[in-house]
Amino acid sequence: MTELAFREGIMDQIRLREQRFDERAYLFVLASLEHSQALLTERRHIAGAELAHACRELALQRFGVMAGMVLEHWGLKATSDIGDIVFTLVDLGLLVSQPQDSRDDFFGVFNFEDAFGREYPWSTAHV
Repeated sequence: MTELAFREGIMDQIRLREQRFDERAYLFVLASLEHSQALLTERRHIAGAELAHACRELALQRFGVMAGMVLEHWGLKATSDIGDIVFTLVDLGLLVSQPQDSRDDFFGVFNFEDAFGREYPWSTAHV
């Protein structure tokens, strides 16, 4: 699978609106959206909480026990940060939202410390 990348100039437009997140955070949220869609039988709107959970799932798949650290390094520390990324991309016309969609949909979906630390899905296989 090839890595996602923004066309030239897109990240400059994003930086004018939002500077907290690494470019890889934006690309990761887009990859998580696609990951979520790939699990469906047909494409449809993905709600904020669904996307937040897809981000967690993909982060755990890609980065394992380091998932929380990688996301934090990119500036993602809470599910509300995922919403900020999504709505920055919506504001730039790179994603489309529904009238009922809100940044609040991403607030408090789960706690990053719990999701990537205390509740990490450790293997229970016995040797």
